Amino acid sequence: MNLPNALTLSRIIWAIVLVFLLQERSLAGNILAAIVFAIASLTDYYDGHLAKKRGLVSDFGKIMDPIADKILILSAFGVLAHLGMVKWWMFIAIAIREVLVTAWRLWAMRQGQVLAAERAGKIKTVVQIIAVSVILLYLVAQQSENCSFWFHNVQRIWLGVNDALMVVAVILTVYSGIDYFRRRDG
Repeated sequence: MNLPNALTLSRIIWAIVLVFLLQERSLAGNILAAIVFAIASLTDYYDGHLAKKRGLVSDFGKIMDPIADKILILSAFGVLAHLGMVKWWMFIAIAIREVLVTAWRLWAMRQGQVLAAERAGKIKTVVQIIAVSVILLYLVAQQSENCSFWFHNVQRIWLGVNDALMVVAVILTVYSGIDYFRRRDG
């Protein structure tokens, strides 16, 4: 197994760790969850970067990279929905798109085709990562005594930013799903 593929698979492990840390509902758990999510998100960049730079692009990587992304993102959004930080309808819309695209990729793979991620899907993933990151920082600030003096004043604004980022993430997620299937049809 090459390094890019190992980084891809590590994202699945990081997703499991993230779920456990967020469910602790503690300041330490939230800080560690933010760090874990940042590390996992960086692996998304570096696995592709290293694969291209070192000529290690593989069918396994083309298939597993987007699946590992979906596991990380859906794990994060699922726990955040459970914690009340993401609306359930947003999580469900994102999950439906991710499952449909993944199912299509797996079906295409059985037909001998490997369908790599499209540009719209990559942009969608970046926006989803930003949305999760901002929400994780909110959870850290909410529980941190060091932030309490200013956090109360900006809490409503921050929640509004969280909601706006999530709306953008959902719109881009649905759009990229429609675009993905439209490109496959044409």
